[in-house]
Amino acid sequence: MSRPELLAPPEIFYNDDEARKYTSSSRIIDIQTQLSERALELLALPDDGVPRLLLDIGCGSGLSGETLTEHGHQWLGLDISESMLDIALEREVEGDLMLGDMGQGLGLRSGILDGAISISAVQWLCNADKSCHEPRIRLKAFFSSLYRCLGRGARAVLQIYPENLAQRELILGFAMRAGFSGGIVVDYPHSSKRRKEYLVLTCGPPSLSTTTPEGKGEDGESCSDEDSSEDEENQTVCISDRRRPRKKQKVNKKGKGRDWVLRKKEQMRKKGNAVPADSKYTARKRKDRF
Repeated sequence: MSRPELLAPPEIFYNDDEARKYTSSSRIIDIQTQLSERALELLALPDDGVPRLLLDIGCGSGLSGETLTEHGHQWLGLDISESMLDIALEREVEGDLMLGDMGQGLGLRSGILDGAISISAVQWLCNADKSCHEPRIRLKAFFSSLYRCLGRGARAVLQIYPENLAQRELILGFAMRAGFSGGIVVDYPHSSKRRKEYLVLTCGPPSLSTTTPEGKGEDGESCSDEDSSEDEENQTVCISDRRRPRKKQKVNKKGKGRDWVLRKKEQMRKKGNAVPADSKYTARKRKDRF
């Protein structure tokens, strides 16, 4: 089955027919409820009975927002599909709805939110649906504005379906550059069907209270980092922080060889940078004189 973000832009893919089909599917409703419940759990809001103001990014027809309402919270919903929002209005969801493109930034007041969730939406930013779209610029605008509108110490839990490891690192990298601390939590890492990834971000520098939670295993118990990183393609980044001091690299007296250059070029590709193709001339040692 093709990934929907590869077929058409979200505002076109989720037209009136697709939006109604999506919202009326009992399977989709069940999946959305489970993902929203897990996102709310990872949000780790204080259990004091005080309702919080949350943002549902890519709220669609309000399925995930209903979970927030059931837990007594107030919420704002943002989505780019007018058809999805029309159905949300028909269903009389409790949240306040906004039509907008998260890739252009969130037009909300600074520090207004107590938390944010997103279900299956952020990976859409990695696709250039228009000639003016640059994924890196859109990711930067999204995470920078999300950081501004969250209160200090507030969390954002974004459930994502990255296409590959490079896309996962691209998303995480821009979140870290915006100032967030945190990482990716993987539930059921060894199951191809049940595997789910959540980007758990905290607004502000890391501390003991901002430790990234552990994912769930097949038996419902916590899954350690070692359990979720056996193969490189599905490897997860569990804790990452842009303020972490970098280790000094040991430089060989003979200089940096071809293997080192190829490894650095591959790292740059995973970050989404434009890197020249490898050839037999890559890292070729030049003669002492011309």
